[in-house]
Amino acid sequence: MKAGPWMKKILFTLCIGIFASACNGQSATDPGTGDAGGTENPKDSTESVYYSPDEFVMGADLSYVNQILDHRGVYKDSSAVENPYRIFKQYGTNVVRLRLWHNPEWTRTVYQGTGNPMYNDLADVTRAIRQAKAQGMAVNLDIHYSDTWADPDHQNIPKAWLKITDLQVLKDSVYNYTAKVLRHLNKDGLMPEYVQVGNETNCGMLYSNAPSAFPELNVCDGHWTQAGLVFNSGIKAVRDLDQESGADTQIILHVAQPENVEWWIDNITTKGDVNDFDIIGFSYYSPWSKVALDKISNYVSTFTGKFGKQAMIVETAYPWTLENADSYPNIFGNESLAAGYPATVNGQFDYMRDLTQEVMDGGGSGVMYWEPAWITSDMKDLWGTGSAWDNNTFFDFQGNVQHGIDFMTYPYNL
Repeated sequence: MKAGPWMKKILFTLCIGIFASACNGQSATDPGTGDAGGTENPKDSTESVYYSPDEFVMGADLSYVNQILDHRGVYKDSSAVENPYRIFKQYGTNVVRLRLWHNPEWTRTVYQGTGNPMYNDLADVTRAIRQAKAQGMAVNLDIHYSDTWADPDHQNIPKAWLKITDLQVLKDSVYNYTAKVLRHLNKDGLMPEYVQVGNETNCGMLYSNAPSAFPELNVCDGHWTQAGLVFNSGIKAVRDLDQESGADTQIILHVAQPENVEWWIDNITTKGDVNDFDIIGFSYYSPWSKVALDKISNYVSTFTGKFGKQAMIVETAYPWTLENADSYPNIFGNESLAAGYPATVNGQFDYMRDLTQEVMDGGGSGVMYWEPAWITSDMKDLWGTGSAWDNNTFFDFQGNVQHGIDFMTYPYNL
């Protein structure tokens, strides 16, 4: 998620938390696994189509779910409390995207008291992967290579690596860390089907924070060769763990906004010599892109045709209301709307349906929605308590799943 520009707009506020009991008869810290596979169709419509990831990825980034459940959040289907992982499976999600931070100590210290867990670290991600796979969903592991948000404006080196001054040592650290993460998951039978080597790496990764910054990794300053060495270290670790585990993990490289993709992929593959990846992933958010929705198919077909790779949207979202469930200011307001798509439940559905068809028309292989379960709760981050995204979720302000999620089972023209 592009945390930089919009996070600066958010005030330090308190939220109106949801006071609710545990999900599906389980404790709030363990939503339970529900029925493994989650094969039943929750809707009566005979038009619903359930896609496999090989047909088309219908993805949802659920990185906040564990933290929300731990802090009085509640998810419902038709007013009945339900395991959120099971809800997403039932409504057509086939891939769960999860971000991984190196050592996000700040996710613990934002809460008072001692003994608080960290979130989006390896332990939390392992917990989430187990829940997703228990429901029969594949996983996209989004490795940020940072202790916090990595985005086009921030690619901060993890605190544990700040004393590194040699590029070769940094490359080795990227390789060893990536391999360690995947080896940990593999031993529990939790290898992800997709791995992102970096998040919104428009200017590269691991270059932006003092005192031990690596400006020679900033591709926006033309340093493609050096940056390529670091990307290839992460990629090699994934390939090596595939050999070790017998998996067939697809590697995604991720750029924010479609207008930046062709330039980036062209340079990273030629000047950076980074070619051993499978999928071109990009973010598409209407407030921050100059590309109209009805032009997405043109961009996607260019990416797939020119580079011979799959292409998919790995982050997107759209509001179903302009109201706010709590006192944490929402990121998407009136300026975020696209022409013809009002901020209504049907407007959200229509937007996502049309965007998905655009990706399909361009020969793309998937769409992943960013944080559709970030409902209001007592969850905290560095900017507020509750949710800055509650008007972009697939749930109403009482936690009930809504029509927007049905875009995943729409009968598309593949």
